[in-house]
Amino acid sequence: MSINLKELSSEFNNLKLDYDLKKKNWFNIGGKTKIYYKADNLKELIKFLKKINQEKIFVLGGGSNILITDQKYNGVVIKLSNNFNNISLLSDDIIIAGSAVSDKLLSEFAKDNSLGGFEFLSCIPGTVGGGIKMNAGCFGREFKDILISIQAITKSGQVITIPVKEVNFKYRDSKLSDDLIFLSASFKGFKKNLNLIENEMIELKKKKELAQPTRIKTSGSTFKNPLDQTDKKVWQLIKESVPAEKSFGDACISKKHCNFFVNKGDAKFEDMKRLIEFVSESVLKKTGVKLEREIKILE
Repeated sequence: MSINLKELSSEFNNLKLDYDLKKKNWFNIGGKTKIYYKADNLKELIKFLKKINQEKIFVLGGGSNILITDQKYNGVVIKLSNNFNNISLLSDDIIIAGSAVSDKLLSEFAKDNSLGGFEFLSCIPGTVGGGIKMNAGCFGREFKDILISIQAITKSGQVITIPVKEVNFKYRDSKLSDDLIFLSASFKGFKKNLNLIENEMIELKKKKELAQPTRIKTSGSTFKNPLDQTDKKVWQLIKESVPAEKSFGDACISKKHCNFFVNKGDAKFEDMKRLIEFVSESVLKKTGVKLEREIKILE
């Protein structure tokens, strides 16, 4: 089914054609997408999905974990509006958060309600939706440790609830379909003294700032730790396999943490992709370890 783009844009106010994605991600890299739709509410989102059901879709969250092609993306990029940014207490120890809620906000909300278990989220960029998709985590904790259930919508517009026991969570992966759009999720914490929560969050942030680059054009960890192949962390493998000053155009390796790649000016998609491929090939050649990307590539 071919879509009449003109008709579609007159029917949906928040729809833009040939929309530039460069400023919508932390790398500041990327070209245009054929269709960009900011979903105002669930009713509009269902209506929109039914109109474009043959198109490939990508849901863009905080843009903190993605490298976007400079070529035109021949699909639909969906962004969830502030109506998916609600957060509330369901009971003493259960929080419901919309998928557009930032991980940092979820950790702050838990702290303000004296709920422990969410402290690690204060160090994770991005949103709840992205965190669920990749089972984001740090300092020994992951999304799966606090998640109870997920509310999502299928590509055909059907709203479903997925209990956590039905999700096959792995390290930095949920195995959930790319065609699902997460709407909200419920999380379980435990009662904890507010000062203790606050102190733990401060400590974790200190650890993060010592080890990882901040306030620059980077997109978080590039590769997953290869847990099943070696005891070494991915940064150690990169350090012993790749010259620290290696770069392609303005795409370079962070001096602070070599699993973080940086756009030091005006890096192009191909520059960053070549750097990712070069590092992956160099590590394989030197150590025999096959790296898997943590960062998503949209092309």
